[in-house]
This record gives sequence, structure tokens and C-alpha cells, in this order.
Amino acid sequence: MDRDFHSSDSERDTADSRPPKRARRSSPQPPQASSSRSEPSDRRMSNGHAAGHGDGDAHPSTSSDAGSDALPLLSPSIIGVEPLDEFIREIADFIHYHISQRPQEPGGVIEVEAKIGVLRDLAGGQRLQLPVLVESILAPHSVEVRFESNMSARQHQHYNILLNKLKVEKPELNINYEHLHLIDNFYSPESGRGEKIRVTRDEKTSQVRACVRKVRLGDLNIFCPKRLVDWRVSVNMEIPVPPPIGSPTHTRKKDRLSYTHQEFAIDLTQVTATFGPNSKPEILHELEVELRHSDYLLMVAAKRGLPEYTIAEQNAFDELIHAFVNNARILCRNANPASGGGDTR
Repeated sequence: MDRDFHSSDSERDTADSRPPKRARRSSPQPPQASSSRSEPSDRRMSNGHAAGHGDGDAHPSTSSDAGSDALPLLSPSIIGVEPLDEFIREIADFIHYHISQRPQEPGGVIEVEAKIGVLRDLAGGQRLQLPVLVESILAPHSVEVRFESNMSARQHQHYNILLNKLKVEKPELNINYEHLHLIDNFYSPESGRGEKIRVTRDEKTSQVRACVRKVRLGDLNIFCPKRLVDWRVSVNMEIPVPPPIGSPTHTRKKDRLSYTHQEFAIDLTQVTATFGPNSKPEILHELEVELRHSDYLLMVAAKRGLPEYTIAEQNAFDELIHAFVNNARILCRNANPASGGGDTR
């Protein structure tokens, strides 16, 4: 498989207390095949009825000369504001809580990532089944599941093509690209207890890129019954440590394509894991979205909702997490290689 790049809301649901939302920059949408999706918004009603087939005089015309095809300009709600998006808020609260409760370790770096994979039932190993119709956040420790951060080679290639196409055809997005060959060696802690130590080296130069102890702070599973995949949000802390002594317990070779856009990195990685000299290598295909700048994340988290800051500063954390979740959702909805361009809504 040719994996290289080719050039070919802290708001509330009341009108008086809800602070104004900061304008959000959105990426251009790819063209849709369906003509109903490309129809201008002023030609469609929010209830799905075609123009000219509404309730007659119940909806006054918005223009004196617009005729019978004119549609009303609808308020987002009876109080004039959008209701709070509980899904986004729940994930933002989860991340903010774990950032606030993190251990105070010198040099520690917060890592927030969303991995694409499959939630499997612990008992039978089958994909999780729940009586829900749409994407749902699972309460932590409420369901006995394991998250499998893996996908087929075909899906991996599909994502490679999709991301390369975005870089070539959407230069205004300013997507950067890097191909990395890395080796992770994992060592048991000297005390025999606690988190393992990871030493990451560049495979070509043997230069050490990181030597850290990774502390898992929390995981949040998102089940997607309408998609081929689920996803998981993880908050971790990476603490620099001295180089370990002894032999590694296992090794991971990572062939990684890293795409960066604004505050986010999308890493498409083929992993070859070895657990001993005589063990058969295991090949995995992983995809994750990660927040790139720990310092910026901590800065906006510290200002979240505090009245001494501007509205933009108070809301910057939630805006960041909103875009982070949007990226994870777009990737999740494009998991089907047979769907061509996929569902990018």
C-alpha cells in the first residue's frame, strides 16, 4: 500500500445569561451529490416541507414581493438562542475536569486524543450493541467493554487517500504533512509498580525523541450505532523521566503519516508490535486526532467561564473542544471505504 503523500458551552439556555458565541471558522464543505443538500437555505423549511406547501397564512411572508415561495426567517428557539449542546459540553467537562485534577509533576505535558476504533463486549468479543439510535457517550464504568484501536488495512488506505486529497484540493486549509518512522521501546518501572516508561526514537537516526512515563487520567467511550466504527477520548499526562536501564518488555515500530491543521494533528499509523524475541509481530492500523499544543490547552482551560476575562477568552476552551470533536466525528463518519467521499456532514 502506497502510504506516502502524493501531490497528484459554558452558555445557558436563557436569553439574558447566555454569552454571545464567538464566530466559528468552518472548513469549506465538499460538494454533495444530492441536489436537496445543495439547495439554498432560503428555499427549504426546517421541517422538511418544500417551498409553497406550508401552512399558508400561518407563516407571514418575509418580503412583500417574494410571492408564495417566500419562507419565514425562523428564530433558533422561542427565546431566540440555540439550546446548549449537551454532547459537546459533556466531553468538554470531562476533559476540563481531568486537566484540573492532573498530578502536579514538573515538566508534565497533557495529551488529549480521540482514537477511532471499535467498542467490543468483554464477554463475547462482539461489537457492542445498545438500544440507542445515534452517537452516544457511555457513562464511565457503566458497561463492560474494551476499546480496540484498530481498523482494516483497506480503511487505513481510504483515510490516507482522503487526507491526501484534502491537502491537494483544499490549499486554503493549510494542512501540513510529515512522514515519520519511529520505534517505541517500553520498560517496566524500576520499582516494579506504576506506569511503564516509553522511549521513542527516530528509526533512521536513532535520535531519542521522547523518554516519558505516561499516566492515564481518563477515558470516555463514544458508541456510534450508525457507523462502522466508534471512538474514544483519552486524557493522559506524559512526564519526562531519565533513560531506563535494562531490556524493553516490548517494542512498537510506527510508520506514521501525521497531518496537522490549526490546533490539531491527525495521525495515521501502521504499528508493528513485538512482545518478545520469538513472538509473531502484530500489525495494527490506528487513527487518532490529537490536540497539538499542551500549553495552549492549559491556558484556555484555566480561563474557562471566569468573568474577569473577555467572553472570547471564557469560551475559547469550549470552542477548541468543539472543533476537536468535529474532527473526530468527520473521521468516524468517513470510515467506509466503499462510500467514496463519505458523509462529511
